[in-house]
Amino acid sequence: MRTRPAPAAPTRATTSATSAPAASESGGGRPVGVATMVGSGLSNQTGAAIGSLAFPVLGPVGVVAVRQYVAAVVLIAVGRPRLRSFTWPQWWPVLLLALVFGTMNLALYSAIERVGLGLAVTLEFLGPLTIALASSRRRVDVGCAVIAAAGVVTLMRPQPSTDYLGMGLGLLAAACWASYILLNRTVGRRVPGAQGAPAAAGVSALMFLPIGIAVVVRHPPTATAVACAIAAGVLSSAVPYLADLFTLRHVPPRAFGLFMSVNPVLAALVGMVGLGQGLGGPEWAAIGAVVAANALSIATSRS
Repeated sequence: MRTRPAPAAPTRATTSATSAPAASESGGGRPVGVATMVGSGLSNQTGAAIGSLAFPVLGPVGVVAVRQYVAAVVLIAVGRPRLRSFTWPQWWPVLLLALVFGTMNLALYSAIERVGLGLAVTLEFLGPLTIALASSRRRVDVGCAVIAAAGVVTLMRPQPSTDYLGMGLGLLAAACWASYILLNRTVGRRVPGAQGAPAAAGVSALMFLPIGIAVVVRHPPTATAVACAIAAGVLSSAVPYLADLFTLRHVPPRAFGLFMSVNPVLAALVGMVGLGQGLGGPEWAAIGAVVAANALSIATSRS
């Protein structure tokens, strides 16, 4: 799940990082771990690109609904949460996590529809970057914040074709990802094992069930559109989540974080090659600034 985390992702890597064992100190598994990281990143962005092909039929809402269903099936099968044993102090952060998870993916896919894959993912990536920089008082992190801010200003500079709603949706996805990280910490403390994320994914899927039904009734989907949406769920949720669980057994967390920094570049490349979403020099420079800020902060951290 963004992880993501998934995607989320996400299903995202955040969930995997909090539940996976520490990486082995032996270097024998490093090449395999690096290969898995590359595959996970490409899978995540390729899934988002394929999912966008279903926008004309299902819209971002329909694609996200299907993605949530796929994520729930995979995460519940892996985590096997014992929901009946949850208490209210455990349930409330899980419910909030489910709400944030769904909003994050919906905002991201709506941003992808309006501003393209590369720019949407870059803006979303500001969420975890802000969390990392806000908890630090180092001068180098202040410099990283300035670099990232310069990138954002470049991306959002006024132009005749600037889509401010799309940019705003990307920033909303960033805020949700930051909230997702903080809530994951709370869930991790209160819910035993790796049950929290699967429970949240299941609740989020239930939230999107009436939305999915409404989309089907109003706009009967084609087989191709449904296949693209399912592919988005598998490639952007299931594959990255399982791959990250494996990767974190072989790659140190710092190296994992450094590679995660490259995801905006991967998104821009996939958008350019797969969707024809070309970017100009200033946009590439802005993406590079955000990536460099995160990579520099991680590379110079002491932990």
